[in-house]
Amino acid sequence: MPDQIKKQIDIPASRSRVWRALTDHREFGEWFRVKLEAPFAVSETARGHILYPGYEHVIMEVVVQQIEPEHLFSYTWHPYAVDPEVDYSDEVPTLVEFRLEEIASGTRLTVTESGFDKVPAHRRLEAFRMNEGGWEEQVQNIHRHVAAHP
Repeated sequence: MPDQIKKQIDIPASRSRVWRALTDHREFGEWFRVKLEAPFAVSETARGHILYPGYEHVIMEVVVQQIEPEHLFSYTWHPYAVDPEVDYSDEVPTLVEFRLEEIASGTRLTVTESGFDKVPAHRRLEAFRMNEGGWEEQVQNIHRHVAAHP
């Protein structure tokens, strides 16, 4: 099984516009479908309720690792941590990286989630499978969001 998920999408918008959609917690919440409580800050935990139908019971928690303006935004989290009866805090989190690259037609966004080899074996395959599909949907969501809000 692969250790990482990688998705790439070209967005016909400036790098600064895509960066704002990624790092403004309100805009991130719109396309990611989460109501975050506060802005992103390095070394801080960002949390909020998932708004995606069927997952409203889930609180998303990420720890921001890096914010390199218009280039790299990254955080760690526990992938597919959706069971409210399970304490995921002892698990090693995966790393999610959003990288921006200027291209002729706008901005190339590359999303990489790595570290699945450290997810406990009993839930690794499901977490990978769900996030593989989830990231495919999320790159389309940010593309549509940026197009709808230039």
